[in-house]
Amino acid sequence: MQVIVTPPTVTTVTTTVGSPTVVGSPRALTHPLGLLRLLELVSTCVAFSLVASAAAWAGPMGNLSMFIWCFCFAMTLVILLVELGGFYARFPLFWHNFPITFACYAALSCLLASIIYPTTYVQFLSHGRTRDYAITATVFSCIACVAYTTEVARTWASPGEIAGYMATHLGLLKVLETFVACIIFVFISSPYLYHNRPALEWCVAVYAICFVLAALTILLSLGHCTNMLPIPFPRFLLGLALLSVTLYATALVLWPLYQFGEKYSAQVRRAVDVSCNDRNPYHVCSWDRRLAVTILTAVNLLAYVGDLVYSAHLVFVNV
Repeated sequence: MQVIVTPPTVTTVTTTVGSPTVVGSPRALTHPLGLLRLLELVSTCVAFSLVASAAAWAGPMGNLSMFIWCFCFAMTLVILLVELGGFYARFPLFWHNFPITFACYAALSCLLASIIYPTTYVQFLSHGRTRDYAITATVFSCIACVAYTTEVARTWASPGEIAGYMATHLGLLKVLETFVACIIFVFISSPYLYHNRPALEWCVAVYAICFVLAALTILLSLGHCTNMLPIPFPRFLLGLALLSVTLYATALVLWPLYQFGEKYSAQVRRAVDVSCNDRNPYHVCSWDRRLAVTILTAVNLLAYVGDLVYSAHLVFVNV
């Protein structure tokens, strides 16, 4: 599915659009987007190479940062090779939506790595070669984040322009919603945070249900399968946003209430949590995990509210 963006409405149409860059020739590398992708490729490669050569990562957050740089490098290389060889027409997904979707995820991921890597690892390193390498890797991670953000900005749909769904506000909000949900899953990976507590288990179910539904929407768009839905795609988006807002609102109330409410035998202050006294600098204590999930729940609720408002415009303004 493709859309014509006209603020504040989006009209659904069916059309065929070529690749956003010059494909099937070396000119794919000299096009502005091609140059941006080369910068992304080099910066992520330098980041993980420096960290690997100095063995400058440890703990779950260090491993996550290393994975982000390696994954972004690999996927950017795949996109460059596909466009350089002109293979986008044979790609199993709808290629017009795929690069901007990945670029948005990569920008958020590199931003995350640029924050958590120095705060959970670099600051604990003693001065020397390893610390210098780690700081340099952080700088290149920031460069990669800026490059991916620039790519998203260049391919984002302008008013009156025909573009894929993922190049619109709604598509980018879906990326944000699923990305934040993934970070939540990282923080609640320890079952003791919610096990045998029905209210908190409900919150975990909310995160999982909303993530699956948002991811399904992205996959439908990437696979160009939105016409297979039993209802019009804009109405599907509206119903999905309304359901997600309702579910996340309950999670935003229940999670902090049962995690920090003294009435429910929760740990009100960080000092009470003995796990926060652990001398391991790479350890994220239980209280910090609970607080992070609370903040991320609020962030995702705001994203879903924006999704709901934009989806309502899409449905009702165009009636």
